[in-house]
Amino acid sequence: MSEPDTQLETVNLLIDKGAATIELNRPQALNAWNKQLGEDLLAALAHASENDAVRAVRITGAGRAFSSGADLRDISGDDLTPEGRPNVYGVLTERYHPIMHAIRDMGKPVVAAVNGGAVGIGCSLALCCDLVVASESAYLLLAFVNIGLVPDGGSSLFVPTRVGMARAAEMAMLGERVSAAQALDWGLVNRVFPDEDFAAESAALVARMAAGPTRSYAASKRLLNSQLYSNMAEQLELEAKLQQEMAESDDFLEGVTAFLGKRTADFSGR
Repeated sequence: MSEPDTQLETVNLLIDKGAATIELNRPQALNAWNKQLGEDLLAALAHASENDAVRAVRITGAGRAFSSGADLRDISGDDLTPEGRPNVYGVLTERYHPIMHAIRDMGKPVVAAVNGGAVGIGCSLALCCDLVVASESAYLLLAFVNIGLVPDGGSSLFVPTRVGMARAAEMAMLGERVSAAQALDWGLVNRVFPDEDFAAESAALVARMAAGPTRSYAASKRLLNSQLYSNMAEQLELEAKLQQEMAESDDFLEGVTAFLGKRTADFSGR
């Protein structure tokens, strides 16, 4: 990419002829979400939404990944309940949900350009967008179950609306990678490009949309939101409540400990 117009601590924003590229920029952590990235991403989305010169948006990741999900090492005192458990409800409702609403409410098309892994909340972010394109080596993964959690960030809504109950249950409960080719076959993503052509092809798609009928795109988005996502706020709230319950479980503690220790979790069902 060219030099960004706006360079936040963890996110870059580049605007070129009506096309905005928002690049998650924690490549050393595979663009895992910490508090700063959440704040920077929301700020970049707000800037793109409010800037009349921007007519289409692309979200992608710097380095080898789109986003590896939540940064499990980024839990501070502010993110803990009085009982010492992670305050997942607060993080979701205050940090993540405004981002999902910003994307769905933006009167401009938003394209997720998935380069590498889109895991956990990274997968939710990609599927929240209007169109999803992926590189051949990319994959999507609802990894929540692997640490004793449930899908969040809207993925319990975005996945079944794209691919139905059977595949949504498989992704949520088995926690297995879905390759780019499989995601295309399922209808989880719109297009897959060769790795070497991915940056140029995804940029060309967003440039095409930036030159298109912006009001038509916005109206189509409103129609789809009304039909498919009218209960999005309620679903996000339910996800946050259930996720908080899971975060207080013994299985979550074991799952995180096993993940950080790079071993297989020994779940007890409690």
